[in-house]
Amino acid sequence: MVFRTPYLTIFIFPTFVSFDQFDYRIPTLTTCGGSAAMENQLQMNGLPISLYAPETVGCVVVDKQGHCAAATSTGGLMNKMTGRIGDSPLIGSGTYACDLVAVSCTGEGEAIIRSTLAREVAAVMEYKGLNLHEAVDYVIKTRLDEGKAGLIAVSKNGEVACGFNTTGMFRGCATEDGFMEVGVW
Repeated sequence: MVFRTPYLTIFIFPTFVSFDQFDYRIPTLTTCGGSAAMENQLQMNGLPISLYAPETVGCVVVDKQGHCAAATSTGGLMNKMTGRIGDSPLIGSGTYACDLVAVSCTGEGEAIIRSTLAREVAAVMEYKGLNLHEAVDYVIKTRLDEGKAGLIAVSKNGEVACGFNTTGMFRGCATEDGFMEVGVW
């Protein structure tokens, strides 16, 4: 979601969606009194609320002087290996900001780390001279394993872009002139 005032532009995504992975958080009929949980389970958009949380939350901002910043908070990975460090705390992988752009990523951490996805957007803007939309498209199509991740980005000029090669990625955008957009697919 992007919020833009004379001072600040903010672009936020609340989560990453991949329906080809099993969600261990949904109770089954044979575990934890699953039949009662299934009957009374909270829903959002017709799906169990457990599908939506906890997940990644990312934010990218630019102020009126063109200073960019990014933040990413992860929901973690179910059944992760002890000691595993994901992409979110690795600057350049899951989160990156510089004078040109701010980027926040979500998805499979290993794929994001292998491609240093967030930094790669800034690098192709700087060294190839691509604009934000071209850079995001290029990085998603050429630097990222298929079906693994997505990102949001904002440039120092206030351009916003997102890209993903997963089934979907929840995201939203709003600007100071009243434009608003929310997307999943």
